[in-house]
Parts: sequence; structure tokens; C-alpha cells
Amino acid sequence: MSPTIVRGMTWEHERGYGSVVKAAEAYRSVAPDVEVQWEYRSLQAFADQDLESLVEQYDLLVIDHPHIPIAAEDALFTPLNGRGFDAELATLAAQSVGRSHESYQHLGQQWGLALDAAAQVAAYRPDLLESPPRNWDEVMALAEEGRVLWPFKPVDAYSSLITIASGLGEDPMATPGVFLSEEVLTRSMELLTRLARLVPADNAGFNPIQVADVLAESDTFAYSPLLFGYTNYSRAGYRPNRVQYIDIPSSTRGVAGSLLGGAGIAVSSRSEVMDAAIAHAFWLASGPVQEGSYYDGGGQPGNTVAWESARTNADSLDFFTGTRATLEGAYMRPRFATYIDLQNAVSPLVTSALLGEITIAELRERLDAGVAEWLVR
Repeated sequence: MSPTIVRGMTWEHERGYGSVVKAAEAYRSVAPDVEVQWEYRSLQAFADQDLESLVEQYDLLVIDHPHIPIAAEDALFTPLNGRGFDAELATLAAQSVGRSHESYQHLGQQWGLALDAAAQVAAYRPDLLESPPRNWDEVMALAEEGRVLWPFKPVDAYSSLITIASGLGEDPMATPGVFLSEEVLTRSMELLTRLARLVPADNAGFNPIQVADVLAESDTFAYSPLLFGYTNYSRAGYRPNRVQYIDIPSSTRGVAGSLLGGAGIAVSSRSEVMDAAIAHAFWLASGPVQEGSYYDGGGQPGNTVAWESARTNADSLDFFTGTRATLEGAYMRPRFATYIDLQNAVSPLVTSALLGEITIAELRERLDAGVAEWLVR
């Protein structure tokens, strides 16, 4: 008898692809009558995913949590509560890293499971820097020595603005029609503009992977204060040198306020093998699998079982314990179906302001206009 084929789509990186493929191999011993086949897209395509077409082609989708509201409101995914796994859902909620599990909820239902947990964190080369910066004064002092990198291409600059502002005590987009108050936006942009002037000019086009690559391959730079973490770079043999990830620099709220990222697994509402797809999704998000084959395949787990594991921490320069406080206090973006449209529209403005192409006053006006246009019920 031929096995049931479950088709999945994820993103092109060891963290996104190697992890689920390794786990799928292990799943054959658990469910020998099911074969999970994974394909991948580029990281940019992952961010810009067209869910309408993907749910017609694939049973499982690895997705970014800000897509959950539109997927829920357009009935693109299958709700995972009430499908015979409610006890497992309760366990996963208790094992969530910060608000990761919650970020896949909308309209009172669970539309995905936290497969991967991430937020903006800091990174450094432990062989080059014995004591990394722990606050922004120390960051700037090191940057003045020419030893700091910071990715501020539009989406990362936008993410950093949110992290800094939230760390100063104000959650962005909490008031209708207002991105941030004038005071907090100004303070946040002044700090980031100073940082932008101290890092190499090409960082305006860098993403976190590019910064991690430079940190791992060059001895010129030793630290980055804000970038999404990739545990792969902390493991022996991945790059010439290992990168250690730690909590973000302390601000008014300590290390709270970092923009929550990560990835979840969802089941297409069009799937013809829905039961098999749901069963695999819950298995993949479970503690033992996350700490085992999923991590071993290059994954960055979303389950606290893996985050608290002595094995995974020993293997990754304490990636998980070293960034846990930042993840627990992370900021979750607003839950609007049109949120991604806002983010895409205004992110380039933040980089433009950092480069001096527009003023902070103009940035504030256009950010507020974006919130008024896109974040409406």
C-alpha cells in the first residue's frame, strides 16, 4: 500500500529546511504509512508569501506569524483547536517561549504552532570580545572603535525602531492613527541614527544573515546589538568562527521590547490529507522532537523543552539561555489582516530617515499616515 503523501513548504535555510527534513526522516519510524515531503522558497519569498496559491498546493506551510490574521479571516488555514489535540495544545501553550504560541492565535482559535522562536537579540565573537556591551552607552563606545555591525535594510531598520521604542516604554501602534509619540520616536531615531553613522555604510543593505556571516568570517568586527538570531552560527563547524548570541542591550525596560519573530507551522484548509498533516504538525512542535531531530537538522526550536535543554545549549554556546530573557519580554506586532501591508509600505522610510534622506518629522508624519490607512477594523 502506498504511503500517504503530505506536502510541505518552508524557507531556504538550514534553520527552515534542514530542520523539517531531518524530522520528516525520523517521522517514518513513528508513522510508517505517512511520507512528509518538503520544498522551500527563498527567505524573501518566505516574507512575501502568497498564501492563496500556497494553500492550494501544499498541506503544511511554515509561515511568519503576522500572516495569521489574514489567513484566519480568509479561511486559508485549518483551526487546530477542536481537532482531537486540545490536550497537546494546552501543553504547547505551557511550553511556549514568550508569546510565540499566542502569536498564532486569532479570533479565538489557534491557526498555527510555534515551530521556531526568534526575536531581535545581540551577537558577538567570544574569541574577540571577552565582555560584550550590555547597554547602549557601551554599544556606542565599541562602535566608535569600528568594531560593530548592524543590519538596517528596511525591514530590519523598522524592526529595530520598534525594539528600541518598546524598550523605552512605549508599545508602537497602540493608539489608533499613531505609530509612536513624537518624544519616543525622536529618541529612538536619534539613537539609531547615531548607530547607523558608526557602522559600515553597506550595513544599510544588510540583513541578519549577512551580518552573521561577516561576524563569523572576519576578525574586524566583534559585535552586533540588534539582529534576529540564528543558532546555526553558534554551532561548531557551521562557519570558520562561532558567533555567540545574547540578550539585547539594556534600556528603560531592561531587555524587554524586542520585536517578536519566529516561524510557525500551519495546515492548509484545502488539504486532502488534513488529518495526517495535523498529526505531523503537532508531532513536529512537541518538546522531544524540537529538542531532538528538529534541532539536529539545523532548527531553532520554539518549544521551551529545547530552550532549557543542557544538550542544545552546550552545542550552541548557550544560545537559548543567553537570549531567553529577551524572548520572554518580546513585543508582538498588532493583529490586523492588513498589518503586512503597513510594514511593507513604511519600512523603507525608516532606512531613508537613518540615511538622512528624510527628516524624523517627515518620518513620523508618514508612519502615522500608514497606521491610519492600514490598521483599521
